[in-house]
Amino acid sequence: MSPRFYNTLGRKVEEFAPLEQGTVRMYTCGPTVYDQAHIGNFRSFVWEDLLRRYLEWKGWRVIQVMNITDVDDRTIRTAVERGESLEQVTAPVEAAFFEDWRTLGLEEVEHKPRATEHVARMIELVERLESEGYAYVRNGSVYFAIDRFPGYGRLIDLDPESLRAGSRVEGDEEYSKDDPRDFVLWKGGERISESDVAIWDSPWGPGRPGWHLECSAMAMQYLGETFDIHTGGVDNIFPHHVNEMAQSEAATGKPFARFWLHAAHLLVDGAKMSKSLGNFHTIPSLVAQGYRPSSIRFLLLSGHHRQQLNFTLEGLDRASRAVDRLYEFDRRLREVEAGSPIGQSEGAGDSGDTGTAGAGSVAGSWRESFEAALDDDLNVADALAATFELVREGNSMLDVAADSAAESAGIARELRPVLAEFDRVFGVLALRATEEKTADLDLASWVEGQLLARADARKQRDFALADRFRDELLERGVTIEDTPAGPRWRLADDSD
Repeated sequence: MSPRFYNTLGRKVEEFAPLEQGTVRMYTCGPTVYDQAHIGNFRSFVWEDLLRRYLEWKGWRVIQVMNITDVDDRTIRTAVERGESLEQVTAPVEAAFFEDWRTLGLEEVEHKPRATEHVARMIELVERLESEGYAYVRNGSVYFAIDRFPGYGRLIDLDPESLRAGSRVEGDEEYSKDDPRDFVLWKGGERISESDVAIWDSPWGPGRPGWHLECSAMAMQYLGETFDIHTGGVDNIFPHHVNEMAQSEAATGKPFARFWLHAAHLLVDGAKMSKSLGNFHTIPSLVAQGYRPSSIRFLLLSGHHRQQLNFTLEGLDRASRAVDRLYEFDRRLREVEAGSPIGQSEGAGDSGDTGTAGAGSVAGSWRESFEAALDDDLNVADALAATFELVREGNSMLDVAADSAAESAGIARELRPVLAEFDRVFGVLALRATEEKTADLDLASWVEGQLLARADARKQRDFALADRFRDELLERGVTIEDTPAGPRWRLADDSD
């Protein structure tokens, strides 16, 4: 089956197939690196990761480009205020962004171009628009003339005349235009407030590229003049994506992106995220509160991308329990397959298919339901429902077959690959396993430190202090056995 996605261009669900057989070319509007990204930003990035992973699950190779906006009004303003270079401002923010990216288990994209490294291509694009008659120069700046391009606003079926009574299409009021609706391609002329933070030579004099121009130039450099999918948040649709599409298609005479997919806003506690409201969250701030990255990722993926998602700490707790349920089922399957079935769990006593053949049938039903759900405009709710039903049925089958190690192992061999397929798309179990290993290593390091301190206290004959170290270990579930070879420890849960 082919997936069907809601295409903002045309405002309808359409069947998707790439232009090039076997390869999907996708452009993602990336971060503007003037300040640390927050969970609202990552709602879009995590959803785009799900889209990428599902396209790969379907058998396509994905070539994804995600730009890094390191020159715009905000990065320049920050640099001027701090008395720093543009790179001094943007480099640490970019590094922090990709640290968060890795924390949430997002896949690497093929190309991550920085705007500052592609200015020459942007100048070429402006020259092309000027030669085609769609751009004009005023006081060292170059503008796109909306009236000269009949296709302007095609992305959202926008009537350019409707803009006449409104405000300018972007915040560039300081620049001279023939028509207030026109948007800037190249920002030239004297700009005292920007100092010399971001200046490049051009045929029109010194200046810098406009925001919309950056994405068009980088997308076409790495993906070609027409590509398959353009993604972003709904806040990008107008004016950014409308202008990006117009300038690209005016320059090439070809369709720019065939599918435009957008994610809705994230709310926090039912309101817009704001530092003043105390509901502003970043990935590090949530991790510092003890929340696992796998739980954050699961919550950000749990709602349909075209519907607003309400992020709450209570919801994050529920997400943690959901991930734990999946992880514990996967662990049970691994242990059973290794010949050590663990005890009863949820679903005990439920009726259903048993044995390897029954498990194969359950696995097949899951694949059909999972694929049908995600083919339907990435319907994550139905995909997750099918997966948790698989967990319920699988646990029930293992409970019924608990007396037969061979039958239990057969069930596990059928169902474990299913969870691996699920995680190829959702990416939460691998992340959870990494967290478990990290936690184990952290605990082991702490225990060894406590044991050394306890041994030192005993050597100093401070037995009261030594007992306090033992008590702290017991509180963490660690039991100690003193032997002639030295103390040995284990987790209390490991006892027979």
